[in-house]
Amino acid sequence: MGLRDEILEQPAVAERFLADGLPEVRRIVDALGDREIDVVLIAARGTSDHAAIYAQYVFGALHRLPVALAAPSLVSLYGIAPRLDRALVIGISQSGRSPDVVGVIDAARAQGAPTISITNAPGSPLARAAEHAIDVAAGPERATAATKTYTAQLLAVAALAAALPATPDAQSLGGSPAERCASLEAIPAALTMALGVEHEAAALAEARRDLDRCVVLGRAFDYATAREWSLKLKELAQVHADPYSSADFQHGPLALVEPGYQVLAVAPSGVAGSDLAELVRRLREEYDVDALVVSDDPSIRAAGSASLELPSGLPEWLMPIVSIVPGQLFALYLTVARGLDPERPRWISKVTETR
Repeated sequence: MGLRDEILEQPAVAERFLADGLPEVRRIVDALGDREIDVVLIAARGTSDHAAIYAQYVFGALHRLPVALAAPSLVSLYGIAPRLDRALVIGISQSGRSPDVVGVIDAARAQGAPTISITNAPGSPLARAAEHAIDVAAGPERATAATKTYTAQLLAVAALAAALPATPDAQSLGGSPAERCASLEAIPAALTMALGVEHEAAALAEARRDLDRCVVLGRAFDYATAREWSLKLKELAQVHADPYSSADFQHGPLALVEPGYQVLAVAPSGVAGSDLAELVRRLREEYDVDALVVSDDPSIRAAGSASLELPSGLPEWLMPIVSIVPGQLFALYLTVARGLDPERPRWISKVTETR
């Protein structure tokens, strides 16, 4: 099985997680009981770190919980563990074998904090270290670049946030836990529809085969998508792709722009998407950039010089599980167009064990 096969497998992976993983998530939430949680701390690296960034927005939007990204080196290199009173600590890793991520979970358990692992390897050191383990059940992922494990991690994060009891005073999204979990059922079909842009993604990638640098923009929930799309372009197509929040991009990096510069933008419908579309229009009108826009909204897609369509109907907080798919396909076919092997990215391996 190659990279394309694993990209195409994502709807089946989501179906499997909803059937087998969602009940386990509900069991974990029940086991947490009435423990008071004031903050979530997440340890992750690489692609999994982008799942953690998604979690910052989902837990914030659904529960008003601040989510901090752990600094694993403090534990692994300096032996200094943060104070974790009233914290829920989550480790996210596809392989579950990164020692520094495991170290954060070990430190949390030593302080009595509740811990959860999200991994594709239920027998891994990370899964064994955590009090509770969520198996994303993506199956063997042999391609070096992570695709199906990433969307499965996002789905696991979304399921955990959805299943947690509603916060009484929260101005939150998605309704009750039951309503939020029901929303997840639309994900497999949406993933299938997102895969329908494969031929368009291949054509757009071929037209940009000489691309060697670009910026990738997203905001709010889809800031994680921008970062993950950028990573795929780097590791597969060897493109110097810089990811930015569209807000941060206007605080300095805007100086990179010149006529013909390539901008890739993830802008699903919603407040953040409309704001990003306005920025893309301005970049095209004032600086003559080439902008490829990914969106479910035709008016937002019209802001770009080219676009890829997302399925409509998903709530904004779930869209990142689907919005990365056109980016995966674009990165795959840009790699092929540039004469590179998507199955063997240079100088990187499937599992990186950092300490």
